[in-house]
Amino acid sequence: MEKLRVLLICGSGASSGFMAANIRKAASSRGIEINVQARSESTVEDYVEDIDCLMIGPHLASIKEDMEEICEGYPIRIGVVDREAYAHLNGDKALDQILEVCK
Repeated sequence: MEKLRVLLICGSGASSGFMAANIRKAASSRGIEINVQARSESTVEDYVEDIDCLMIGPHLASIKEDMEEICEGYPIRIGVVDREAYAHLNGDKALDQILEVCK
């Protein structure tokens, strides 16, 4: 499998930065090739050609429909990170969710 390219978004990109680091650690420990970037939701349009999966922080679940519109026409899977996984910065749980969304 090619390296999975994931964009993780939150309001400012700060909390998602910690989450992305923990997802990368979890993937590394499992031998999974993944590239996870954390950015602000306002930058999604800049990445649509370079990602396979868009994961939205749970506090931004209400913008999922807007993100689907932005990603329309691109082969991008979209999911919302589990609230508990995000709150605890649980990279393993978030990685499981990413893998499920990207099946």
